[in-house]
Amino acid sequence: MAIHDECKLKFMELKAKRSYRFIVFKIEESIQKVTIEKLGQPQQNYDDFIASLPANECRYAVYDFDFTTNENVQKSKIFFIAWSPDVSKVRSKMMYASSKDRFRRELDGVQVELQATDPSEMSFDIVKARAH
Repeated sequence: MAIHDECKLKFMELKAKRSYRFIVFKIEESIQKVTIEKLGQPQQNYDDFIASLPANECRYAVYDFDFTTNENVQKSKIFFIAWSPDVSKVRSKMMYASSKDRFRRELDGVQVELQATDPSEMSFDIVKARAH
């Protein structure tokens, strides 16, 4: 599975410049390449991110999560989310599962990884708990 150069470039912009709140990646089966499907603007929130994931198709995504520690310090962590809903096609789930580790390694700077098959598995509370 090839990875479009723009994927790494936009991820670096999210990480270094905080140009985006999230990025949703899609595997284009016809060309066997991971591409960018959606860029979330910095003012968008977690609900906007969840709404951008299709209910019945797999995707990869990164989300820049801002939070305040118990010591009242502002921090952020970059989450990698492998979204694989139960209702998606088996072929699609297999393709995303088999290329996930390689793609994830290309995104240097991800701090937390989540695998979700249902929206409840990546709820805001779960992400918040994993960030601390």
